[in-house]
This record gives sequence, C-alpha cells and structure tokens, in this order.
Amino acid sequence: VALSTFATFIFIDEKNVLTPEIAFVSLTLFNQLRTPMGTVAELIAQTVQVIVSNRRLKQFLVAEELVDYIVRNESAPKDPRTNLETIFEYEVEVSNASMTWDRSEPQPTLKNISLHATKGDLIAIVGKVGSGKSSLLMSLLGEMEKLNGYVRVDGNVAYVPQQPWVQNQTVRQNIVFGADYDENLYLRVLDQSCLHQDLAMLSMGDQTEIGEKGINLSGGQKARISLARAIYQNRDIYLLDDPLSAVDSHVGAQLFENVIGPNGLLKNKTRILVTHELSYLKYTDRIIIMDGGRIVNEGSYAELMKSGAFEQLIEECKNEQVLFAQRKVGLEKEDDVYASDEESLSDDTFGDNHVDNLLGTSHMSTVSGIISQRRFSTSRFKRRRSTHRESLSEPIGAHRQLTGVERVETGRVKLDVYAKYFEAMGYSFSLFFIFGLVANTVAAMARNVWLADWSNDNSMVAELDKTKPQPILLRLEVYALIGFAEEFFMFFGMGSLLFGGVAASRNLHAPFLHSIFRAPMRFFDTTPFGRILNRIGKDIETVDMLLPYNIEFFVHCILQVASTLLIIIYSTPIFAVVILPLALLYAVVLQYYIATSRQLKRLESITRSPIYSHLSESINGVSTIHAYNEVPKFCRLSEQKVDTHVRCRYLNYVANRWLSVRLEFIGNCVVLFAALFAVLARETTSPGVLGLSISYSLNITFVLNFAVRQISKLETNIVSVERVKEYTETTPEAEWESKPENKPPKNWPSEGRINIIDYSTRYRPGLDLVVKKLNAEINTHEKVGIVGRTGAGKSSVTLALFRMIEPDEGRIVIDGVNISNLGLHDLRSNLTIIPQDPVLFSGSLRFNLDPFNRYSDNELWSALEYANLKEFAYSHPGKLEHEITEGGANISVGQRQLVCLARALLRKSKVLVLDEATAAVDMNTDALIQKTIREQFKDSTVLTIAHRLNTIMDYDRIIVLDSGRVKEFDSPANLMSDKKSIFYSMVKSANHDVSPKSSPASSTKSISIEP
Repeated sequence: VALSTFATFIFIDEKNVLTPEIAFVSLTLFNQLRTPMGTVAELIAQTVQVIVSNRRLKQFLVAEELVDYIVRNESAPKDPRTNLETIFEYEVEVSNASMTWDRSEPQPTLKNISLHATKGDLIAIVGKVGSGKSSLLMSLLGEMEKLNGYVRVDGNVAYVPQQPWVQNQTVRQNIVFGADYDENLYLRVLDQSCLHQDLAMLSMGDQTEIGEKGINLSGGQKARISLARAIYQNRDIYLLDDPLSAVDSHVGAQLFENVIGPNGLLKNKTRILVTHELSYLKYTDRIIIMDGGRIVNEGSYAELMKSGAFEQLIEECKNEQVLFAQRKVGLEKEDDVYASDEESLSDDTFGDNHVDNLLGTSHMSTVSGIISQRRFSTSRFKRRRSTHRESLSEPIGAHRQLTGVERVETGRVKLDVYAKYFEAMGYSFSLFFIFGLVANTVAAMARNVWLADWSNDNSMVAELDKTKPQPILLRLEVYALIGFAEEFFMFFGMGSLLFGGVAASRNLHAPFLHSIFRAPMRFFDTTPFGRILNRIGKDIETVDMLLPYNIEFFVHCILQVASTLLIIIYSTPIFAVVILPLALLYAVVLQYYIATSRQLKRLESITRSPIYSHLSESINGVSTIHAYNEVPKFCRLSEQKVDTHVRCRYLNYVANRWLSVRLEFIGNCVVLFAALFAVLARETTSPGVLGLSISYSLNITFVLNFAVRQISKLETNIVSVERVKEYTETTPEAEWESKPENKPPKNWPSEGRINIIDYSTRYRPGLDLVVKKLNAEINTHEKVGIVGRTGAGKSSVTLALFRMIEPDEGRIVIDGVNISNLGLHDLRSNLTIIPQDPVLFSGSLRFNLDPFNRYSDNELWSALEYANLKEFAYSHPGKLEHEITEGGANISVGQRQLVCLARALLRKSKVLVLDEATAAVDMNTDALIQKTIREQFKDSTVLTIAHRLNTIMDYDRIIVLDSGRVKEFDSPANLMSDKKSIFYSMVKSANHDVSPKSSPASSTKSISIEP
C-alpha cells in the first residue's frame, strides 16, 4: 500500500515532492490501518462461525417441543353445580392412546393403549423383548409424543428406570434427592431396600461418594439405590421398570416382599411394575400382556389362567423351569425344625399346582427358611437402625471423595510445558518461524530507514523533471525490493508456523487420545467424564486454534517493541535515559498482571468441567428428573455452575481493563519523551529521522498493550498444553502388544482351560483386596456359573480375566499361558464378554455387529437369528443398515443385550464370559438365549455371573464367592444335596413365597410411609 501510494504521488504530478512531513504522516496513518486490515480475514471467519452457530441455535430453539399431553389432577377441580371436588375413579387412566417416539416413523410405538389403575393397585406388565413395556411407562411420564387418545395421571409420580440412574454424590444424597431429611423414614427405607449390608461394606457408609454413573457400585446396588430414592420421595404413583432384574434372586424376592408386594412398604400406593419374573405375577391385582406395542390381554392372574392367556408364555418357559425344578431336587425335603412353620400355613400354598411348578412359585421347601429369617425382623431392624445411626453421626460433608477436586497448578507455567509444545511443533518449524519474523522485522526497519533517507534527499527535487530522473526510480526500486523481501520473510515465517501448528496439534492430540484409551480402569473410576470432555474439547481447541496465533503475535510484538526502541534511540540517543525507569514500571505491571491472568485462566478451565459433567449427568437422567418434577432444581444447579465459571471469566475481563489503563499511561510517557527529545534535537537531526522516530513512538502504546496481552494470552493458553500434558502422562495399562518371546500360539486359546492360582487383586492402590487368594481350575469346554451376594467379587473375577485390574499376587493361566505376560490386545481380542450394561455405538446395526467388516451378510443374519433379533432387523426398512442412535437409545435395553450376544456369536471365542447378560430380557427370551449359548458355545468355556439361578442349574459346576474368596466349587447337584451349603440357601431364598399367606408381614404391624 505504501509503495503504490508513494509511487502514485510522485508520478502523478511533477511538483509533488516526498518530504519527511508527507512520508511519515502517511506512514503513521498506514500503521493505524495495519491492525484493522489484518483482522479482516479473522472477522470473516468469525462471521461465518456466527452464522453457522446462529443457524444451529435457531434450529434447536424453534424445534417442536414435547407437548405435555397428560391431564394432571393433583388437585381435583370442583363441580360448579355442587361446589364439591370431583372424585375420579382411577388414579391412572389411558384411553385409546397411540404414542410414538418420532412422528416420522411409519408406525406408532404404542397402539390403542387403554388401561386404568385405582389407588393401591399393583399392576404387572409383561411381554417379550421390544414389546413396548418401557415405552408404556414413558408414555405415563409424558416422555413420548401422543398421536391420539387420552392420558390422565391423578397424583405425583415416582419412577425407577430399568437402567438405574445415580448421581456423582453420596449415597444419602442420591436417596434423599433434595427432599427434607427424615432420619426415621430414611432408616426405614434403607432397611426395606436391603441396603444396610452394602453400606456396612462401604468405608464411609452412606456418606460414601458414588462415582460418575455409579461406576464404583454393582448393578444391583445401583438398582436398590434407585428404588430407595423412589420410596423416600413418598409419591402417589410408582412406575417401576423392571427394578428387580439387576439384583440377586433372593434380594429381588425380599424387595418384592418388603417394598413392592401386597404387604410391602408401598402397599397403599398405585404401582405399575414391568417385570420378567413370572413368579411375582400371582401376587398382583392385574396383569397386562403386551406384544408389538399393543395390550393383547389383561386381567387378574386367576382370570388369565382360566382363559389360557398364559399358556404360550408358560409353554415357552416350560423346559427352562422344569430343568430348574429337576436340578433342585435337594430342596424337596426339609428338616424337621421347619415342620411346625409349614403346618401353620395354608395347604393351598403347597398344592400340586402344575402352573405353580412351571412358574417357579411352588415354595413348600423354601418358605420355612424365610420365616426363620424374618421371625426376628423387628429386633434385627432395631439393631440395624441403632448401628446405622452411629455411621450417620458424621457430618454430611465428612465423606471421603472418590473423584476429588480437579488438580490446579499454581505459579508460572514450567519451561518443560513450553518445551513440550515446541517439541510437538518440531524444532525445525520453530526455528524457521523465528528466523522469518526476525528477517521480516529487520526488512521493515530497513524499509523505513530507506524512506527517511529518501525524504531527506533534497537534491532529488531539482533533478526530478529534467536531468536526473534515475535516482527516483532507484529509490522506488530499492523500496519495493525491501518491501517484497519483508513480505517474503513474513510468508516464510507464517508458513512455518502454520505447518508447525498443525504438527503440534496432531502430536499433542494423538498421545492424549491414546492415553485416555489406554488409561487403566481406576482412572475412569476417579475422573468425571466432564473433566475429560473439557480437556479433549476446550483445551485441544485452544491448542489447535489459539496457541499458534498467540505465539505469532507474541514474537511479532516483542520484535516490534525492540525495533521501535532501537529506532527511537537511533534518532534521539538521549531517549535511552528514560528507557530504564519505563522498562521497570512496565515489568512490574506485566508480572503482576500475568500472574493474575494465568491463575484466572486455570480457574476458568477447571470451573468449565463441572458444567460438562452436570450436563452429561442430567441428560442421562432426564426421564427421572422429569418424573420427580426436579427440572427447576437441576436448572438452578446448572446456573450455579455456569455462574461460577462466568465469575472467573469476568474477573479476567476486569484484569484486562486494569492492564489497559496502566499500559496507556506507559505508552503515553514514551510518546511524550520521544516528541520532547525530537524537539530538543531538531537542530542536529534530520527531519526524516525525527519523523521516523515520532511515527514509531505513536504506535508504541498499541504495541506495548498488544505485547502484554499476547504475553498474558500465551501464558494462559499454554495452560491448555499443561492440562493436556498431565493426561498424556497418565500411567497406562500394560503393553498393548505382546513381546515377541511372549506371543501366544496362533490359535490360542484352543481349549479354553483356565487355572486361577492364589490370585489376589484390588481396584486401586491403597484400597482393600477385592479378590483374595482365589484358586480355581476350570476344565476345557466347561460351563461354570459364578454366584455370590453383592460385593462377593463376581465382577472382579471377570475384570481380572480381561486384565482390567492387575494382580497383587498370583496368576491366571489360560491354556498354559500366563495372561500377565500377554499384551492386552492378544488377550482381549481372544476372549469375549457380554456385559450387564450393553454398549452400543452411534451407527448402523451392521457397524455395531461387525465394526471391522470381517463377516459376510450371511454370517450376520445367522448371528441375528440365533440372538432372536432377526425379526427385529427385518422389521426396519434399512435392515442391517438400520440406524442405532448413541448408546442404543432407540431400542430397548433387552434388545441392546441381544445385539451384544450377536457380536459374541460372530466371534465364537473359546472363552465366553456372561456378566448377567440376560437380566433385561423376559424369561422366554432368556430361555432361548440359554439354549443358543449351550448349542453355539458347546466347544467353548463359558463363565456366567447369574442372578437368575435357574439359568445356571444345568451348568457343569458352580463357583460360590464370598468376600473375594471361593467358598464352594462343585456341581449344582452336589451343592444342592448339601443343605448347609451357601448355594443351597441362595436357591431357597431365590424361590421363597411372597404371598400374604406366607408373609409374616400379614400378621405383624406393617411399616407405612403414609404421612
């Protein structure tokens, strides 16, 4: 711009002379334009971002909101004619309602639903996987879209989801859930929810912090805490989505008897229970059978049995249940000590009822054990309450934190953080960048000195038109050449920075992501998801988008300040006298501001993590939050966390304003002294040089201000590298690949023989052992069930097999290979697990079955057929390409587990682990799955953790764990023949009677939570 302007000015008129006045006033104006012009490209990019963000926000804000179609009558209206409150016959009423999750779907999810429930009713909903049971409960919560019909809910609602939702808070806070704390009610709820024993195992009792998504609890513990929360809220209507599937059978029976059943804590409440446990159905007031999103039959247990509506359901379960009955032959006789208790019960409880046998509700041999256990329930409750009161005596804030406070560095950012970034950037790119900017600054100084000399050359005025036009061209050519050199070096330096910045982003992001994926399980136990999301989101964005510009501006500003001071000192050497005091003042301001802004940036970063964590937690539990009408509370919590974050940002802006005032003062001092000394030196210094000095000094205020800000921004933004570096240095799991000398045979494991020898392990250093001196030898192709009460160490054994936790001592040997010597890839790729909590990814059904495209379509369809999912896949237009949303949210929990089963069928590993893999499916589907496993994995070793004991009664052997030790290890028949065995007592407890006739609650004072 300067070159073309000066050339035009000179050649447009012969009388135009480029004097110092004209040259340096123009140059000052050009310098004023430099920054605005330089930000045009950035403004264009930001404008595009604003447009895109605005469009996305608009799409979200104008999106159709879920209409609250439920008619709520928590306060009944008055009849205008009688002035009396309207009395509704039903607390829950649905009439010819059709519901859908997505209006674009061709068929509604629920079709022509009609049901009603009066106060105190216990209604069971049964049906096969994907029949619409959970969707029916969701429709009563108002979570679906109503196409037609009428839905009324008269009262407030409590909801227990199929997948329990717990918060990253203490046990007590999860149960109380913001309500007023009532100790007597609280202790009663703990007792009836079977949580006392679990709390006794936790180091801080009910003040123990639950990890994110309940990561430090078993599935059964999460389910009971979710149920306890619902009980404590003391609502009118309880929607229970299969809450007993995740707990051991005997615990489920106790929960039904203590809480849900006809004599339970909720006996006067309206209860709608989704269940797969057919043994509970005879104790319900009404049963609803669903299939394909419709209610295909309903009535009382007796009515449905009389009409034959249960025949197909029973027939499909017959083989499984009969097998169970054959396996528990040892229970058909009882000790004499129980005889008197049996005789005191009604005869019809033990009749030879064929249906009772098939449903597993013939309890002749089990009730007496429960009676002996329950006989002293009142005194035991008193003892528990007094003992637990002691554990509750601690202040609420005295719990030991699992996650802890996010680490915050203090003081200056260490030099190794800068070294880390420049190493990631590449030292060659760094040197090229610095060389380019230094050369650019030198060229800019040379160009301006040349301009000063040109404007001082008075002899050119006389020679311009006639005799010597050549010097003007020479001046222009040199000026242009220096200008082109200046731009070349800028291009060279910025190009180096661009490629270096991309390399730095890649070299920091890849190890960071690798460290997260390779982090041990204890890292995720103690690190909330929000913290990881914050670092992989905001911090990586800072490294990608901001740091390269910060470095460029920082280096550029330092060079600008240095060149300005050099030019001023060159023009007026006396200026050097004032540099020292101004520099000291500048350094004091700089140091004070940088220390403050750096720490504020760190606080800003760590206060962002709770926002992400809270948002993630709220989205996961949105249905529960809606059900309990706690949306305002969670909005307030979110606002509080945002406010905390905004405070830190606001303080940063305040610090910026503080800085601006002081830098303006220092800059104006520089201008003052530069102008003063220029006036004093007017007789000894040429006008061009003085003009150069003044033009540079006028820019010093902006340059100083900008320099400090860039130094501060560099210090604060390099904190992102510090935070990324911290996670990159997380201690990883064991080696991913095996060392050459430890490589397993190509077909390993070929037999599936497992030896566990003196094995002990813990979840994290400093914690107690969860598995202690465990010894077990599992033979080739053997089917072994693993049972035990909560906290016995069942899941810990499976985690140990996959080396999710490492041994303290001992070893696990599979087919003669010590798994501790293997790389994790070689180990885990050759074993298969079907987890209790199924994991699905956003993508097609094909992708979720076969993410690496290793199998043909025929193999995929075969696996789906064996997993009982073929009909589901065919029912969607996309079939194998049917889209699965994140986490499998658009299919039922049972279907998610079946997808995981199909994956396992494709892999056909020699070692298969099932961690309560059929908990969320109905008994019919469970029976089909067990049949599939027996047939398809007959040549594999199968380890099954089971709550439904009937699923493992035909296994070769059973391992009974207690407190991390093997207490029993024998065939089911041998264990059942020993009436003193733990397994025998578990089978008894799992099948005890919960009818009013056999329940001691019917003859004793019941516990009520009525106000």
